[in-house]
Amino acid sequence: MKIEILGTGCAKCQALTEATKKAVAQKGIFAEIVKVEDIMQIMNYGVTSTPALVVDGAVVSSGKLLNADEIIALLDSHKPSQGGCCCGGKC
Repeated sequence: MKIEILGTGCAKCQALTEATKKAVAQKGIFAEIVKVEDIMQIMNYGVTSTPALVVDGAVVSSGKLLNADEIIALLDSHKPSQGGCCCGGKC
């Protein structure tokens, strides 16, 4: 699973990064967590309000500072697309 935090490095973006790391640790899953600060890359996702959370290429939250429990709920409801992860979407 690849999780991207979109934002320019503001305090809320940093807090979302920490909450995401906490959520991943609580779930006991492997996830690549990447911070995206380049405004052009952020705009390519169609995001106009940061921080934003992207899971396997899909924007799942924008403009909100989520806590770890909210992130866990989003991760639980996220279904990988075919080939979206190492198991080909069979996980």
